[in-house]
Amino acid sequence: MTQATSPTKDNRPDGPIRYLLRADDDERRKWGERAVALGFPREQLRTGSKLVELVPWSKFVQKEMLEQGLIRPPDPKPEPEKPTAKIIQLPLWPEPVHAVPNDVLRSALFAAIQGKTRRFMKMEIIASVEGVTVKFTGEQLDQSDLDVWEQALHLMRQHPLGTECSFTGGSFLRLLGRAAGKNNYEWLKSSLNRLLSSSVEITNGRKIVGTKFLAGYEIDEITRAFKLTIDPKMAKLYSAGWSVIDWEQRQKIRGKPLALWLHGDLASHAEPFPRKVETLHRLCGSKDKLLRNFKRALQKALGDLKACGAITDWKIDPTTNLVSVDRGAAITDSQRRHLVKPKRQPKPKT
Repeated sequence: MTQATSPTKDNRPDGPIRYLLRADDDERRKWGERAVALGFPREQLRTGSKLVELVPWSKFVQKEMLEQGLIRPPDPKPEPEKPTAKIIQLPLWPEPVHAVPNDVLRSALFAAIQGKTRRFMKMEIIASVEGVTVKFTGEQLDQSDLDVWEQALHLMRQHPLGTECSFTGGSFLRLLGRAAGKNNYEWLKSSLNRLLSSSVEITNGRKIVGTKFLAGYEIDEITRAFKLTIDPKMAKLYSAGWSVIDWEQRQKIRGKPLALWLHGDLASHAEPFPRKVETLHRLCGSKDKLLRNFKRALQKALGDLKACGAITDWKIDPTTNLVSVDRGAAITDSQRRHLVKPKRQPKPKT
């Protein structure tokens, strides 16, 4: 069979069509029969000179045309550049301190309770400051769980969120001021499990953030090597505001739930305003049913804070039940700058 045209290599997508349009009737018929042999329905076969008659069946013989060198394969399309994954990290606070989101510190998420009084919750609204709604699901968390979570965040701040952070159980326990023994090792595992299996939803203004305190963990029972992962959404809680925690002071009041809760709450305020005993009773999640009992516990906790250097003075007005606290030199440099920042004056009415 005589070919009407010389093989012209064409790398355009419609190369087979262009080749067949240049070919004579015999050439088109030959390729048409080949298309039928490859499975194209004969009743739909046309071998005329019109483009519409050649398009349907030319796809069946494109591969053979390529093999015979009659057309060239189309130029490969450049692959679109894959977007670079955004690295999400916690703020890099200095080594001597820890840091916690303000919405966590100003609520009863990590309650001032003893661990034996825990209960299970399901999307339960937790006491928090005005303007913030906190919903919690899981086994109730206490201040010892906050110690574990704070230390995990402290280690994770040097790693992108979502990646693994490795440490040994013994070193982690020592950083918490605990001995690296079997009982404390089992306590650490139970606390990590509570943090993993619980979730929190925080609404602050228009934004709702739902996350877990831990995204996952892995433990080698032989070497006691730990690997932790934290959800990248945790960074959103920090973007709403966070405060540094004096870790040395916190270690001095370990085992005193109310003092520990007050320590975190006060750390989130540059200049704590007076609040009623009833307000603190609600916000800390205390189990004391009688307010007078809580008031006695509050006085002792405030004394503990003064002894460890977290505050310089405190008083409870016997008439109004307002609690006033002076943090003195305990406020951070950033909080001190906030206090001296000139306040915006309201515009005069015209």
